[in-house]
Amino acid sequence: MSAPQTTDLTAQFRDAMATVCTPVAVVTAMDGERPHGTTVSAFASLSMTPPSLLVSLDQGSELLSLILETGIFGVNVLGSMQSALAAQFARKGKDKFLDVAWQVDCGVPRIAGVPHWVAAEVMDTTTVADHTIVFGRALAVESRTVPPLTYHGRVFGTHAAL
Repeated sequence: MSAPQTTDLTAQFRDAMATVCTPVAVVTAMDGERPHGTTVSAFASLSMTPPSLLVSLDQGSELLSLILETGIFGVNVLGSMQSALAAQFARKGKDKFLDVAWQVDCGVPRIAGVPHWVAAEVMDTTTVADHTIVFGRALAVESRTVPPLTYHGRVFGTHAAL
């Protein structure tokens, strides 16, 4: 049996990963007075000692450059009613914060109304393929129980208990 063509493998991999349910967050950082943010589904809790997490960002990302420059970032985990925010921050452009209520908290943009928010300082990074994984130590955390926003099958949804 021969190995699949790279483009076929890439398409098969993309389709397979689309069937994996992931949480959705907006990762943020400040560029002086201007906020930056992007929607991600590649983030996770890492450790409890110290409390830490990780996010994966494209190496060409302007946000990644800001995070590496400033050493801090925010993770705004979205709730089930915030799919419009996810879509707004998933697009390209510098006006992602237009009409979005936010404030600077611990040096990073914090989006109003998100159910889970973490401010983190960069502990380490590693580059794999075309992404850089940023490991962050939590500086501040706020959380409340709200059904999560998830991404599955290339659409936003939420978790339903069995």
